Amino acid sequence: MPSIKSPRARALLTFALAATLGTLAFSLAVRKAPAPIGPRADVFMTGARVTLELTLISGVLGLVVGTLVALARLQKSAFAQWPARAYIWLIRGTPLLVQILFVYFALPTLIPSLRLGEFSAAALGLALNTAAYNAESIRAGILAIPKEQVEASWSLGLSRRQTFRWVVLPQAMRIMVPPLFNNLAGLLKDSALASSIGLLELTLAGNRISSETFQPVPVLTTVAVMYLFLTTLLSGLTRAMEQGTWRPA
Repeated sequence: MPSIKSPRARALLTFALAATLGTLAFSLAVRKAPAPIGPRADVFMTGARVTLELTLISGVLGLVVGTLVALARLQKSAFAQWPARAYIWLIRGTPLLVQILFVYFALPTLIPSLRLGEFSAAALGLALNTAAYNAESIRAGILAIPKEQVEASWSLGLSRRQTFRWVVLPQAMRIMVPPLFNNLAGLLKDSALASSIGLLELTLAGNRISSETFQPVPVLTTVAVMYLFLTTLLSGLTRAMEQGTWRPA
């Protein structure tokens, strides 16, 4: 783990403090806002919480699946490569909305034991979608490392695992972190499509309040500002992760 004196550790600590204070201030501002925002602040906050939980869960799953797909794409065996290629081609070539609807409505018809609730179906659909994009980002980061460095590591007696851990991964992380966090920010915004299956996330919460109050301008403006605040936090986390030298534990 990095020392607290390292640039990256200081950047992460500063980000955590700023994010905590910013979140508290933003939550207070929403609760103190005039009608129709303030009186319904709890609905907005619940929607934002569900959106954030959905983004984090599907983001982690998408990173795990994306890593496995990227490693399969890097194999020399066609038996490993072609399923990964087909998966990326299918996911990137079809709309995310269709994928979410398929997981929620069609998948239980094909496999009755996989009848999922709104949150689980949305998380799975988003995870499978972002995994395809993560896989290409991870593969590109690994391929960007010159082969000469790998061969030099082998000549020094390092095993393939040691070479990947101490030579390839530290350099590849510098390349992979920005696009992976960009994918996460895109995932946060794409989570609004979960409203199509009735999940009460931020967008659907705003739509319901807008329908109840007949005041779409302040309500949807608040929704947009909340998305902007969440994506700004992710951008700050990206910059903090890029500070200093990445060294795997």
